[in-house]
Amino acid sequence: MPLNDDLSLLNNVLDSPSSPPLSPLDLPPEEEIPLPDPEEMLIMLDSEVVLERMQAARAFCELEDSRAVPRLIELLNDECPLVRVSVAYALGRNKSEQAIAPLIEQLKRDWNGYVRKGIVWALGTCRATLGLPSLISSLQYDITAVRLWAASALGQLGDLAAIAPLVDALTQDPMSAVRANCVWALGKLMVQKRRELNYDELYHDAIDALIYALEDNDLSVQTDARTALRKIGDARGLKVLDRIEMDQGYCEF
Repeated sequence: MPLNDDLSLLNNVLDSPSSPPLSPLDLPPEEEIPLPDPEEMLIMLDSEVVLERMQAARAFCELEDSRAVPRLIELLNDECPLVRVSVAYALGRNKSEQAIAPLIEQLKRDWNGYVRKGIVWALGTCRATLGLPSLISSLQYDITAVRLWAASALGQLGDLAAIAPLVDALTQDPMSAVRANCVWALGKLMVQKRRELNYDELYHDAIDALIYALEDNDLSVQTDARTALRKIGDARGLKVLDRIEMDQGYCEF
């Protein structure tokens, strides 16, 4: 998988008001408008016109209709990256077990970082545990935007096997946004899976990494680490937080 993606093909379109969203979650608040007609959008998915296929795929980022899934899976191989990225988010909205394997395969081979980012988002939203190895690989080796979403996706999967790679990324990734998402994912995993944790070396490594993040050079990472440690409720982590707050109180005094 190439790390230095040439995304210049998308720049002009992504900078325009009509560009596809990087994620359905990134859409700005808008006045309520009628949803697209699903029957019309299903027909447009088969259009020979690239912009119509893209428009139809984008529509299914809002619409949920299982009839669209087979064609959306086919369009993961569309020659246009703008169609593929829209399809990835549409499959994240229209969750289907039959889409998981094709999403994983496309993640492995797609040259375009925007598309891979969308696929990673979809796998996390679908809580596709089958995608665990691919998401770990994305967190370790892909471009920043993909690593960021891979961290979040691993937190959504709810698999304790994600803890070790998240710890590694939290302590080693050069981008603060990626580290912040690793903190969020670790906190989510360790709270949700509290009953399954063995409080072994892996658990203590995660707590150590979160404590280490309290001294991160990015304030948002520090803040997220505090929140995660509070939610986890580990005695050692809480003790460190109390000491920090006490020290800060003395400094203010």
